Amino acid sequence: MVEKASLGSTQCGTVTFNWGERTYIVGIINVSPDSFSGDGLGGDVEAALAQARRFVADGVDIIDVGGESTRPDSTPVSVDEEMNRVIPVVERLAGEAPVPVSIDTYKAEVARRALDAGAQMINDVWGLKREPELAELAAQRGVPIILASNQRDSPHRDIMSAILSDLRKSMKQALAAGVAWENIIIDPGIGFGKTLEQNLEIVRRLGELKALGRPILLGTSRKSMIGLVLDLPPDRRLEGTAATVAIGIANGADIVRVHDFPEMVRVCRMSDAVVRGRL
Repeated sequence: MVEKASLGSTQCGTVTFNWGERTYIVGIINVSPDSFSGDGLGGDVEAALAQARRFVADGVDIIDVGGESTRPDSTPVSVDEEMNRVIPVVERLAGEAPVPVSIDTYKAEVARRALDAGAQMINDVWGLKREPELAELAAQRGVPIILASNQRDSPHRDIMSAILSDLRKSMKQALAAGVAWENIIIDPGIGFGKTLEQNLEIVRRLGELKALGRPILLGTSRKSMIGLVLDLPPDRRLEGTAATVAIGIANGADIVRVHDFPEMVRVCRMSDAVVRGRL
């Protein structure tokens, strides 16, 4: 059983996340047309809002809006195109959703505009490697930032050592830029330059990241590691996702980022009952 970590709390808008009490759940809104998971909504703002409303009804804690696919073979989009996709959605969600909105981007200008539009968290899948000024932005606005470990530019054999080193560097950058300790959240970056075996190893050894002293986000939902193990397409990876989420929580995950509601809410509740004794 995972011990309740002394990670304190993080304020995100009007919501306080008390780490260790339960697992928090991030719902994914993809407004790219080519999402790996098959749920890309393109520029359909109303469809994104409808999906967000379902997430809220099912118990989501954070809504994460992204406008650029993270598939390895995806084509990068310009800042203007990404903003055209995400800003209208963020504006509407910020005015309607009772939970914080996160912007999933590694581009500082996109993040800045999204925060202006009402987003209250930054999710950087490159962990400040692409645009370090994201840390300065997070510090200036006083918002939490998720720092992911991304090995697409530099594959490693010893993956856990690489992730720990990577995240320590990102955290140091963030702190030097003025980001508050309590506003840093870490993500081992499932996928993102890792092999199948390495992704499985990360879930198995997730508890080692607790040494960094910050909440751990785990994002395995519908990812290729599940497809490769079970030989299934993205829309049939529910059970595989559930297994990784449950094991991840048992090994120390504080937040999970998922597509499938309300199924993953139930997985988290059951896992928390076993792991944290939360009924």
